[in-house]
Parts: sequence; C-alpha cells; structure tokens
Amino acid sequence: MEMTVRTTFPTSVSAAAKSAAARDYAQRGWTVAETTNGLCLITDADLSAVEVTGELAASVRRYLRANNLTGPVIEIPGAERREIHLVTGMRKAERAVEALRAAGAVVHTDGDGIPLPPTHLSAGSASWGVDPEEARWIPPVVAIGAAVRSVRARRPQRLASVACA
Repeated sequence: MEMTVRTTFPTSVSAAAKSAAARDYAQRGWTVAETTNGLCLITDADLSAVEVTGELAASVRRYLRANNLTGPVIEIPGAERREIHLVTGMRKAERAVEALRAAGAVVHTDGDGIPLPPTHLSAGSASWGVDPEEARWIPPVVAIGAAVRSVRARRPQRLASVACA
C-alpha cells in the first residue's frame, strides 16, 4: 500500500476550527481578534500574559505545578521553548511586572496580541500546554513573578576563579 505524504501545509486555520475556538474564548469573556492564521487574544488590565523562554520556561512550569498555581499556558513552537502564561491582576502589580521584565520575561498587556490556539505560526501552530479547561484558575501576575524569582534564586551561583599568585 502506497502512503502519500503531504509536502505542503496550510498557512491558515480552517474556518470551522477558528469559529469554534473564537466562540469558546468569547464565552470566557476574552477579547479576541481574528487573523488570517487564527486568533489573537487582545490583552488588557484584566487578562494579560507573561512569556518566558528556554530553561526558565521549563523551571517556571515545574514550580507552578508543584505549588498548585498553574493556569492556562500557550506553547509557541520554535527552536527554543517559549511559553505564554495567561495572568490577571496587572493593575496592582507594577513591582512584579518590573521584576519579571528585569528577569528577561516579556509582559504582554495594554492591547498586545497573543496568538491563541489553533493559530498557525511560521514554525507550527500555537497549542495549549495547559488548556484553560484543565487549569483551576488564571493566576495573578504576582504568582508568575514568584515562580520566576524562586527559580532564579535556586540557580547555582557561578563563582569567579580566584587564582593565588
């Protein structure tokens, strides 16, 4: 039996998948914009996002899971691990936001667009690492800030070489 292999991939999400996802997100009260390739969450002070990459992303996810703080997480395909954690509580978290940015996290708020699954991106499709149905809540941004702070504090400190003369 000959097996055919698809050599081209669609550049946009099917209308039915986009429509179903948009309805689900709207029922959650999220502001969503349609794009050619899928859907974007429009962030605001009520629903924002924190993006972390690489080993920090993996460590933050483990910390949140271990402390029962996990909320919805969007995984972005690519060479390096990228995760976007949906968060609330931006109005009263200026210090947490500053600390997250200083730690290398990207904070998306004030109208920034976040690709929502099943949005097609250049390296693949955005997907739920933790689906909103699985998450018990959308955590406050300070919870993600605590996770980043804790993870960074646990990293082994590299000592400078001290040579005796």
